[in-house]
Amino acid sequence: MTTEHAPLVAALRELRARTGLSLAALAERTAYSKSSWERYLNGRALPPRQAVVDLCRVADEPEGRLTALWEIAEAQWSARGAASAAPAPRPPAARPAPDPVRRHGRRGRLMMVLTSAYVLLAGGIALALFLLPGRGTADDEPLSAPVPHSTGPQCRGAACEGLDPIRLICGINPDTLTTYRTATGAHVELRHSRKCGASWARAWGTAIGDRVEVAAGGPAHEVRVANRDDTETYVYTGMAAARSGTTVRACFRPASPGGERECVEARVGAPASPQ
Repeated sequence: MTTEHAPLVAALRELRARTGLSLAALAERTAYSKSSWERYLNGRALPPRQAVVDLCRVADEPEGRLTALWEIAEAQWSARGAASAAPAPRPPAARPAPDPVRRHGRRGRLMMVLTSAYVLLAGGIALALFLLPGRGTADDEPLSAPVPHSTGPQCRGAACEGLDPIRLICGINPDTLTTYRTATGAHVELRHSRKCGASWARAWGTAIGDRVEVAAGGPAHEVRVANRDDTETYVYTGMAAARSGTTVRACFRPASPGGERECVEARVGAPASPQ
């Protein structure tokens, strides 16, 4: 399993766990067999894109995030296959030894290329891991060792106020306080990170111009659905500091004329109540 494949496997496991389905039941709801799903969830095989889409459908999850992870994994998987199938290169013909100045220049350029590639790869893997909303995995079938997490959260409590939960690594293993379906069909979800002591809202199934805000007794933090890409995945607000017992409130403002503001509340550590 490659480093690019690992985030996809973790996301697939999380979605499967959310459904509460056994592998046999999952096979009945998709076009893929129990043994195929076992290979996909263990990282021994790259699933077809349609399998990822089908699992998102079964789990009622927007497919944009998972298909993006699949494309990253598929690109690396294809590159490995092409490399293994390529014939061994012929030994290069003997050439005069390069002068010291040119040799140093080539080495410098090579180091720059390798360093840039490493930074891009590490950044891509980290971003993919940050996007994964962690949850447990159903234990009716054995899976391989869990995918390792990245570094810990970068803020706590008031220090997180208004900041990005993904960039600050608060989006790993968050709690879902409540999920609310609006009159327009959009979903608004309140999330909370116990490690960061902060909450935020995310929404999907939205339209361009819709707005979502979150507050927890302090300033409200808003996000606007800006373009088509936002409508095909989900948007999320900045964080609001929230400790145990704090009431967090999310409000949805549709872009459609005459659309009414809808809000939902949840208390950290207690059931939610729609408003």
